[in-house]
Amino acid sequence: MARATEKTNTVCPVARSVDIVGDRWTTLVLRELYMGATRFEEMQIQTDATPQMLATRLKALEADGMIERQPYSEKPLRYEYRLTDKGWAFYPVIYALRAWGEQWCKEKDEEHAMHFVHRECGHDVGLASVCPHCGKAVERADLEATVGSVFAMERADRRAAFKTK
Repeated sequence: MARATEKTNTVCPVARSVDIVGDRWTTLVLRELYMGATRFEEMQIQTDATPQMLATRLKALEADGMIERQPYSEKPLRYEYRLTDKGWAFYPVIYALRAWGEQWCKEKDEEHAMHFVHRECGHDVGLASVCPHCGKAVERADLEATVGSVFAMERADRRAAFKTK
């Protein structure tokens, strides 16, 4: 993870991108932000990152301009994290990783972890970035996301386990 003040020693855009988002924890933090988690504790629960690891990734994402920190409580001072335009611009990469993972990294009989319905026509887009029903290209704002039952249970179990620690 390169800091905004560091420069990678290449002009390769892939290498420069990986400097910012190229580790498991950063990618999972971004996933949580796209799923609507904005607070440290929820991101920690769902990524299973240590507090130090999560804090490091959040600071790096902020330094790289992917997220902004905003206070939500004055006493005690607490922050939530919001994606910037730069952070939202990374969403198609996460969407593509999801599609690839659904196709290549799980058993055929497992349900999709996430379901995306095209708001305009009401049809599930599956793993596509073009609605198979109406043929329109879709972006995140065009989709209604729901968590699959197994993934929802996994997330609920993580919350419950965290509260009993």
